[in-house]
Parts: sequence; C-alpha cells; structure tokens
Amino acid sequence: MGAVGTMTGAPAGAGGAGSGAAGAAVAGMGGPLAGAASGAAGAARPAPLRVDAQRNLEHVLRAAREVFGELGYGAPMEDVARRARVGVGTVYRRFPSKDVLVRRIAQEETARLTDQARAALGQEDEPWSALARFLRTSVASGAGRLLPPQVLRVGVDVEEVPAADDARVPRQRGAVPSGSPRTVAPRGVPAAELDGAGVPELLDVVGRLVGRAREAGELRRDVTVGDVLLVIATAAPSLPDAAQQSAASARLLDILLEGLRSRP
Repeated sequence: MGAVGTMTGAPAGAGGAGSGAAGAAVAGMGGPLAGAASGAAGAARPAPLRVDAQRNLEHVLRAAREVFGELGYGAPMEDVARRARVGVGTVYRRFPSKDVLVRRIAQEETARLTDQARAALGQEDEPWSALARFLRTSVASGAGRLLPPQVLRVGVDVEEVPAADDARVPRQRGAVPSGSPRTVAPRGVPAAELDGAGVPELLDVVGRLVGRAREAGELRRDVTVGDVLLVIATAAPSLPDAAQQSAASARLLDILLEGLRSRP
C-alpha cells in the first residue's frame, strides 16, 4: 500500500546521507568494487517494519475491519484508532488518508471473496450447490459488510423511464419483458476503481458461478452477478450479539436463496 511505502520511505531518506558517504568512500577506491557496491545499494529494499510498528499495523487493520463492518465505510478514523487502542496519529502514519485505509480493507475483502468463489467452483460439481456454498461461506465470514462500494454499483444503477401514468419505478435488467416501462442501465464504473481493488477477478469468478447455475435452469434468468453480490451484502447484518447475528444471517440467506431459484 502507498501508506506503508510512505512510512518506510522516511527512514530510507534519513539514512541517505550515510549511504551517500559510504558510496563515496567506495567510489574513491575506484575499479569494479565501486560499481558493485553502487549496484547493491540500488537494489536495496526498504527495511521491514519494526516489531512494534508491525503489531500496531495489524491492530489498526483488525480494528478497521471491525469498525467498518459495524458502522460502514463512513465511520471516522478516530473510531478505528480507539478500537485499535492507538493514537489517531498512529493510524494516519500508516494510512495518510481514510481513502487509503478503506482501499486496503476493500482489497483484502475482495480477495477473500474471490478465493471463496474459486473454492466453491472447484469443490462443488452441482451448479446450484456451488453458488449456494459461495453465498453461505461469504455471508458467514461477514465479508458482505466490507464489499467495495463500486462492486455494488456495477450494473445496478437505474435509468428511469416514465410509464403511461408517468410512474417511475426502477428495475433490475431483464426482470421484465421488453417494452416494460422499467429499465436499468449499467453504470460506467471507472476502470481504475475496478482494477485497483481486484474487482475484475471477483466479477469473473462469480460470473462463472452465476452462469453455470443459470444454464442448469436452477437460477432465475434475470439474476445478475450484481444481484448475487448484493445478496452477500444484504444477508450480513451487524448485530451486537454474535449468536443472534449468525442466526439472523442464516435465516435471511435462506429466504434470499429461495428468491434466487428458478420456478417451474
């Protein structure tokens, strides 16, 4: 992440004078030795974080997952610092802006969902079972509460078209026959937003799960990848009691799965 790179960059810069002196001394010797030393210095990597700094970073990331999972990405950095039991300055030293921290958490959650989708594809032969397994695993992990916002916007923004009675009602693409007064247009999410968070990989793998279940006649024809990701986000409520939250998530997901299945 850029934030971590910024942190490690400062010590490297501070040591620049010493490195330059050493390089000059070696250069004074002349010959191949100077060139070798110069190449080694150029290939040097930033020093790893100290043990206490690494521990603080882990605390901040864990706290951010909890706080954003409970309150959403709108939660202030002060709440993250308080949960991590560090000063807010420590959080900002690791992540110079809230956007950087949000991007880090979103990337990690996107990668986790992608792994879960791949596991479902590889371990379940039956299309509906694979899709249901992915949804259950993802909801149980709580990843839905931390999905990158741009994922939930893919293909679900609404273009309103007036009906005969001038009613304006949004719908998902393909939900009703052509000619209906309700249509939806996919939103043009900037490519940088999608690529930066690992979203294309997630959409590709989930798309394969959706495609298989649809071709098998087990998934409603109008269900999109965006719908499936929305189910993950919807079925992961944040409740104060862990047991109540688990039971509520399981019950809600059962209802949503029934809504996704095709009917004879």
